[in-house]
Amino acid sequence: MQDDYLISPYGMLKAQWRVLVALMLRDLKTRFFGTEWGFLLAIGWPLSHILILLVINSQLGRAAPYGDSAALWFATGIIPFMAFNYMSRFIMMGILLNKPLLLFPTVKITDILFARAIVEVLSAGLVILIVLVIFWALGIDFMPIDIVQASFALLAMMLLGLGFGVINAIIAAALPFWMTGYALCMIVFWMSSGILFVPEALPAFAREWLAYLPYLQGVEWMRSAYYEGYGASILDKTYLLSWGVATLFTGLALERLVRGRMLQ
Repeated sequence: MQDDYLISPYGMLKAQWRVLVALMLRDLKTRFFGTEWGFLLAIGWPLSHILILLVINSQLGRAAPYGDSAALWFATGIIPFMAFNYMSRFIMMGILLNKPLLLFPTVKITDILFARAIVEVLSAGLVILIVLVIFWALGIDFMPIDIVQASFALLAMMLLGLGFGVINAIIAAALPFWMTGYALCMIVFWMSSGILFVPEALPAFAREWLAYLPYLQGVEWMRSAYYEGYGASILDKTYLLSWGVATLFTGLALERLVRGRMLQ
């Protein structure tokens, strides 16, 4: 009877979930110097990053191109980009930092990657809730005009981060220095993401090139949920979703192709 339970679909799913939960708990504990407060730090780290960037940009005296609040304007760009950034970076480090766990037959490479993805989704949700409370306390209305589209924009950026993260995790497992290279790439991504400027205000040739950047599309999507008519000439939601799905499937196919070598 016990053997039948273990090989049943329910038993397999339950065992798989236990592996994921164990990996998530281990990730939270080891990511921040082995402290028991790992989950609070997993929330506090991106939250502090977002708040510092908001304060810096809001205090530079720049008028908000849309709306009356510079803080809200920058938040609508910073939050989706940081969701993409943290998702891709922490998943990228997953295989390299947890390679000894692959010696256990029940732990698969995809378990490590998806466990980290779940942690990042939960962390992003809590960070946004805390930012909402902070904005409410400061008298800033953080609620979007279209909350459904704002949610889709955030999820699409995390899907894109998952795809980028899986591909980079495979590369970093073979070439650890690639983590530094990707961190440097993220600086370029930040500068070209549309957080600090309005793409529609640029010359036509610049808009055409920037429209090919999927992470910029995510920022435009989020802001379109806050500002009526924003990004109408450049926003392509299908393009962003296509990038997310394509990068994820490419990463999973690459993992399948090199799985044997990584386990050696």
